[in-house]
Amino acid sequence: MSSAGLSTLSPVPREPLFFPNGFHTPLHLALDYESIFIYLSFSGSLTPMCVLPCDTIESVKLKIKKSEGLPSLTNKQKLVCRGRELSRSNSLLKDYGVTEGNVLHLVMRLSDLQTINVRTSCGKEFTFQVERCRDVGYVKQQIAKKEKQFADPEQQEVVCNGEQLEDQWLIDDICTKHNNVVLHLFVREKYAEVKTGMDELSIVTTELNDRKNNDVGGDSYWRKFDVNKDTREHEAVEQVVPIKPLDSDLLLEPIIVNPKVELASEIWNMIHSSYDGLDSGHYPIRSAEGTGGAYFMLDSTGQKYVSVFKPIDEEPMAVNNPRGLPLSLDGEGLKKGTRVGQGAFREVAAYILDHPISGHRSLFSDEKGFAGVPPTVMVKCLHKGFNHSGDFTAKIGSLQMFMENSGSCEDMGPGAFPVNEVHKITVLDMRLANADRHAGNILISKEEENGQAVLIPIDHGYCLPTSFEDCTFEWLYWPQARQHYSAETIDYIKSLDAEEDIALLQFHGWDLPVECTRTLQISTMLLKKGVDRGMTPFAIGSLMCRESLNKDSVIEGIVQEALDSVLPGTSEATFLDAVSYVMDQRLDEIANSIS
Repeated sequence: MSSAGLSTLSPVPREPLFFPNGFHTPLHLALDYESIFIYLSFSGSLTPMCVLPCDTIESVKLKIKKSEGLPSLTNKQKLVCRGRELSRSNSLLKDYGVTEGNVLHLVMRLSDLQTINVRTSCGKEFTFQVERCRDVGYVKQQIAKKEKQFADPEQQEVVCNGEQLEDQWLIDDICTKHNNVVLHLFVREKYAEVKTGMDELSIVTTELNDRKNNDVGGDSYWRKFDVNKDTREHEAVEQVVPIKPLDSDLLLEPIIVNPKVELASEIWNMIHSSYDGLDSGHYPIRSAEGTGGAYFMLDSTGQKYVSVFKPIDEEPMAVNNPRGLPLSLDGEGLKKGTRVGQGAFREVAAYILDHPISGHRSLFSDEKGFAGVPPTVMVKCLHKGFNHSGDFTAKIGSLQMFMENSGSCEDMGPGAFPVNEVHKITVLDMRLANADRHAGNILISKEEENGQAVLIPIDHGYCLPTSFEDCTFEWLYWPQARQHYSAETIDYIKSLDAEEDIALLQFHGWDLPVECTRTLQISTMLLKKGVDRGMTPFAIGSLMCRESLNKDSVIEGIVQEALDSVLPGTSEATFLDAVSYVMDQRLDEIANSIS
């Protein structure tokens, strides 16, 4: 980093440093304990911080919270360093390899950060972001910093949708009242003569309540769709099915590799409605949540959200990622065992593998899956509203049906969730070895008949990894996970067949590499064997998740023991037999220790 770049940084915070034992010491004394300087990247700026290698992720978040000029962290925000999410709060910085000069990227969520669009009386426009807990008075101060004409906050008059805002009003309350994802403000001098009508506030917006939305292994993975290889991209593109005559700057069509695959009517309706919205001039609305680009697509009226588009080139650490995350140098994703640019395919795979109780999933069936993954399909889309850092080109990504909801599971305590609803998600996550299941990517809806809560799992871009290293299931800590599966759920689990699942994905044109098929086979094997022994979701899921960053999970130990027991060059079938044998032994040992 150049000295010119450093000159623009904020001063190093001189607050005490916190140690794992609860003691703290002034900064000048902490320097004697091999403290290091890192940089926090947030909203395009870098702020230097002084930390210790023995600091935990939680203590670093505490430092950020106490630093002036930085947003207060909650458990809804993420820290990313060198292409990996620092997701385990109790792990040390040094466990993640954080060293002197590293940059930590702070990724905020919409529920904590509000986008403000300002238009002044003299016609200037600008956008910035503030925490939702701030009030209008604070927003006036930010406007004063950006616009000299309004340097005195006392002389500002701020209007939203024709209503003048008082200084003490909270941003969160205003957003809730107006149902906004982007707060559009008009600012003028308090005592200046101002025209009425359209000049006062002329805004037509598409807005979204953030509490009702949540958020996106081998070169051969999804080889039919590897768009990093020109020949393969053409192979996929040649088989797309256009849905309407196309403009030069507008395109939306599904990608179908196998001509035998016919899309379900609800998927076609989703695609047509999304296209009609774009064709009517309604721009995609980029979500402020998550670490990648995700766009809410509207219908032709501009009043209803119908789908969510996630381009592969805007995934975390991809070339057009809009969050400012660094480009992946080796192609590995934020989660171990995943690859940048393959999240969209995993999204579609989760939908395909979410079989209905009656049988196997196909894209031409409207029947709801067991876990309720929203209908998802690969599409090719061209629109100038996406993040284009270079040439204006069409993007390939996943298109998922937008699901009406009343928030996510992080908005309320888990005690209110029906047991069967939690259990259906535990089955999905363990089958697919999900590396990113948290309360924020489980939506809550209600059945019209009885008002019972229904959980909707979304964001499956980190399922089917090549290893179990980053498997994380937040539901492990919910009380429902310690209850036994119902007979219906057990019957569903027993009907699962990993070999048939692999063949199903191949039918849709996607060949998994050996490492990913192995993960699917082993995780399905563990789920079925665990159920046969009467184990709860908690008991089975705990075997798949690490207790700490540097301690292998039980399933990792089983896989390694099986690898050590077979000869080099052993067939995959023989290896899986070895895994089954070792798994039986380990599960029996666990059962005997409990009894």
